[in-house]
Amino acid sequence: MRVATLASLAGCLKPRRFARAHHPILWHTADVVPVILALDHVQVAIPAGGEDLARSFYVDLLEFTEVDKPAALAGRGGLWLSAGPVRLHLGVDDTFRPATKAHPAFVVGGFDALLDRLAATGVSARPAEEIPGLRRVHVSDPFGNRIELICP
Repeated sequence: MRVATLASLAGCLKPRRFARAHHPILWHTADVVPVILALDHVQVAIPAGGEDLARSFYVDLLEFTEVDKPAALAGRGGLWLSAGPVRLHLGVDDTFRPATKAHPAFVVGGFDALLDRLAATGVSARPAEEIPGLRRVHVSDPFGNRIELICP
């Protein structure tokens, strides 16, 4: 017998009709071994020399923690960050162009307080299109990369 269940993300997404189609990564079928098991990290490009500016946004405002890069990769520049189970790599791209469409989407705690903190530093939050059951906004990092913030 195949049994599908919706995994809970601490109440971030509430089951609803057709939830499987909208959030397929949250579904697990008991008798099927998935090929993709998890997302290890997301990489976002930054320009050369942008590490300190990136820290002011990702560490100071979004509260990521910087982690040491492996020695073999340290000379490439950029940053490795984590926040709980989320891992974000900021990689230097010598031909950097901001990602204005492709983006990571972070589920954040203290959504309204975070938006206030961002606004106080001049980061504007742009309302995102409505998805039933989700409050979300888009912001830009200091380099113009699109970042989505989702309220649990």
